Amino acid sequence: MRAPGSQTQKLLGLWAAGEKPRSREDLGGNNEQARMAQSSERMSRRDLSEALKESTKEVHVQAESTQFMESFQKGQVSLREFKLYLASLYYIYLALEEESERNKDNPVYAPVYFPNELNRRAALEEDLEYFYGPTWRKEIQCHEATQKYVDRLHHVGQYEPELLVAHAYTRYLGDLSGGQILKKIAQRSLHLPNTGEGLSFFNFPGVTNISKFKQLYRARMNSLPMDSATEERILEEAKKSFLLNIEVFQELQRLTSQGQPLENGHLVQPKLELHARRGNTTHSPKESDRERMTHKNMLPSTPLLRWTLALFFMAATIAVGLYAM
Repeated sequence: MRAPGSQTQKLLGLWAAGEKPRSREDLGGNNEQARMAQSSERMSRRDLSEALKESTKEVHVQAESTQFMESFQKGQVSLREFKLYLASLYYIYLALEEESERNKDNPVYAPVYFPNELNRRAALEEDLEYFYGPTWRKEIQCHEATQKYVDRLHHVGQYEPELLVAHAYTRYLGDLSGGQILKKIAQRSLHLPNTGEGLSFFNFPGVTNISKFKQLYRARMNSLPMDSATEERILEEAKKSFLLNIEVFQELQRLTSQGQPLENGHLVQPKLELHARRGNTTHSPKESDRERMTHKNMLPSTPLLRWTLALFFMAATIAVGLYAM
């Protein structure tokens, strides 16, 4: 009879401790259960695109309710405001697209990398040259709130690339949605040419069908590998993206308000004066109107003076007639 070996003693020890020894079949079953649990977790979780839309709803409304954006949506946007807006966007997209290029092969970002369809840098350069002329790089500047946004984009791209999708989502899908409405407002309010000059930022020649492309983009977002903790961080980063955008809008409002006079407690909207690299266009009264205004102003403004002058001319006429006789 074989004496109980170390393996038998180990099993007896487990039973004595109240633990059931696990067979290879048990261990294999546990691995399968773990895989099923992970799969169930993925299925029970919302799609990332839906979660982003829901979690940013409130802060999205806040961004649209800023004074700058409310005025824009009402068509009360001056050329100076629009130029500052484009300059700010240039620095933001320059940073976003530098970090997108850095992470184009990173599995946490690669599925949503669409440079030919989405990149805005070249389009913004066209618009800035149209409005500022060939020396536009020397005439624009990155203000404080915009720089804060830029710094965050570089930090995320270099140290937390899994969060970059939050910024790409808020910017590019916003441009493909509400941005198309802003395009029409800007063209109408600023009397920009129908050929699209000055509005290249809003045009996406690489996207033939905006609705279908947005569906594709959302599907790619939903395929990104992540756990629940990473998803929560992405949702928080998307909110932060909107908050940074709000700070930019508030800064633009301050910049455009500087030096403008107040009238009854409200800022006076500056008159529109278009200046583009192709020439100056100013709105002024017609020459004939000015002539009529000048002749009218030469006449006395009160009836008494007019009657006095009439009597004077009549007396002078009679005197000249008597003298001639």
